[in-house]
Amino acid sequence: MRLRALAVMVAGVLCMAAAADPADRLADPAQEARARAIFQDVRCLVCQNESIDDSEAELAHDLRQVVREQVRQGRSDAEIKRFLTDRYGEFVLMTPSFSWMNLALWGGPFLVVLVGGGLLVSRLRTRNTDAELSHEESERVRRLSQSDSA
Repeated sequence: MRLRALAVMVAGVLCMAAAADPADRLADPAQEARARAIFQDVRCLVCQNESIDDSEAELAHDLRQVVREQVRQGRSDAEIKRFLTDRYGEFVLMTPSFSWMNLALWGGPFLVVLVGGGLLVSRLRTRNTDAELSHEESERVRRLSQSDSA
C-alpha cells in the first residue's frame, strides 16, 4: 500500500516537472527535443550541480528561453554552446570541451603524485645505508661512548 502511494507521488512530481513551462515550449517537437538535449548539457549557474533542464531557478528558466530562441533561429548545437560560453564562461557546460588548460587542471595532480613517487623511489635507492664512518667520526663516537660510561 505504501509502495503504491509512493509510486503515485513520484509519478505526480514527474508530471509536474514535465509540464513546468508548457507555454514556453517550441511548436516543432523536433526542435523542442533538440533544445531539451542541449538543456541537459548546460549547467544552472545558481544550483551549479544541476542542468538547466532539472533546475527550477529563475536563471535556469531564462537560459532555457535563450536556448529555445537560438534553436528556433536555426543555430547549430555548437553555435548555441559557443554563445553560452562566450557569455557565461566554460563553467556553464556540464561537460567542458577538451583544452590544454582542462588537461592541466585534471592531469596536474596525477602528474605531481607520479613525479613525487619517482623522486621518493630514486632517493630511497641512492641512499647509502652501509656507509662507513670516517676516522674522525669513529673517534668521536668512541669518545662519546667513553664519557657516557664514566
